[in-house]
Amino acid sequence: MLIEIVSIFPGFFQGVFTESIIKRAQEKGLVEIRIHDLRAFCADRHRQVDDSPYGGGPGMVMKPEPFFKAVDAIRAKTTRKSKVVLFSPRGRLLTQDKLLKLRNLKHLILLCGHYEGVDERVHLHLAEEEISVGDYVLTGGEIPAMVFVDALVRLLPGVLNVSSLQEESFAHGLLEYPQYTRPREFRGMRVPEILLSGNHENIRQWRHREALARTVKFRPDLLQKNGVLDNDEAPD
Repeated sequence: MLIEIVSIFPGFFQGVFTESIIKRAQEKGLVEIRIHDLRAFCADRHRQVDDSPYGGGPGMVMKPEPFFKAVDAIRAKTTRKSKVVLFSPRGRLLTQDKLLKLRNLKHLILLCGHYEGVDERVHLHLAEEEISVGDYVLTGGEIPAMVFVDALVRLLPGVLNVSSLQEESFAHGLLEYPQYTRPREFRGMRVPEILLSGNHENIRQWRHREALARTVKFRPDLLQKNGVLDNDEAPD
């Protein structure tokens, strides 16, 4: 997969994609990440990317021309079919299901807005999908782009073991069950005996009950959304 990010702050991404799983995925050739400075696509000598909004109002709005020129230039250098994503508060909420659908794409162009917002023509005629990472406002699209890339890359074939993806939160509409490791006892807190029993079926059932209980407690909305309780009885 080729991921290209367009931002007026390319320095934001230094270090983020050069550590841990994403670094290894790039070294294996499973993903390539390119960062583009939006100001490089400005025609004026001041490289102005924003202007005051028509009709008045606070703040500055990002101009359409640099975004369109950036996407045109990026697409001109590849034969891959690309998808343009804009990070926006009005976008669809980023979910694991959404990521699973996008992981099969070969080329993603991610647009990061800033300031008061982006000219509506970018929303309507350039972005093919708009994504939000939550119901709150950030200073720009850079952090959502980092979240998106991190969550997406770990799902690409070959990046992680398949078993790791099957047992984690949201994989089956539930939060993940509790995890323990050595020591068996720490400050009076003991690992549940069932995990030490060696009975794999009992452990599986315990983990399922615990995952269900966690979801009821912390994210009951997931149960209704995914219809998990159709075949499960909610724990007390």
